[in-house]
Amino acid sequence: MGDWIRCFHPAPDAGVRLLCFPHAGGSVVAYHGLSAAVSGRVEPLMVQYPGRQDRFGEPFAAGADEIVDAVLDELPRGPGEAPLALFGHSMGALLAFETARRLEREGQPPVALVLSGRAAPSLPRRNAATRPVRDMDDAELVEEMRKLSGTADELLSSPELLSIFLPPMRADYQIVDDYVYRAGPPLSCPVAVLTGDDDPRVAPEEARAWESETRGGFSCHVLAGGHFFLDGHLPYVADVIAATLPGREAMTAP
Repeated sequence: MGDWIRCFHPAPDAGVRLLCFPHAGGSVVAYHGLSAAVSGRVEPLMVQYPGRQDRFGEPFAAGADEIVDAVLDELPRGPGEAPLALFGHSMGALLAFETARRLEREGQPPVALVLSGRAAPSLPRRNAATRPVRDMDDAELVEEMRKLSGTADELLSSPELLSIFLPPMRADYQIVDDYVYRAGPPLSCPVAVLTGDDDPRVAPEEARAWESETRGGFSCHVLAGGHFFLDGHLPYVADVIAATLPGREAMTAP
């Protein structure tokens, strides 16, 4: 489509587009499995942040608003376009949420918002990194990544690979550090939240606190796993996404 949006599994007849925002340090590849799992029920679109993979060498995004602006500028939104649902994991949950708010203000609200691996932003920050990433050296940042168990030990132990992987991770963590929640009207779309029962950064009650951000219906799903639990539950996650779309009832956690 352009610089910012990719589609692994085109499904133009699905009737709904699902725009997915990766986690900090992540890229569209992180969502290939999810894309395959939901394809057919929705058309999955993946956001590719600058500074990684085929966008290597481009300047990193400086903040959440910059990403939301760029993605919405590139996303076709004219008459005849399929309705839009949003998904995001971890940092991506914040970006999906702010995108939903922007669309709501512009009179084009999404039909659903599915959030994963993130405490509600209205809550005081708890269990965040011990200090802002701008103050961390590389060893401290690597240790923070180990705590979340989302990165292979082989990568974290390779100076060559870390030299490629750490800069986008640092840039994305900075976006999270700089993010400021501003209270606003609740969304009109239904919201579903997924979280791992052993996530060191998100307690189940902190995930359930997202309910205050919508008047359109809410469900919370606590699944087995840590911060990066998604790949172990892709069929269920795909069902939750489908169930959150208009005309379907949200599921209950297994």
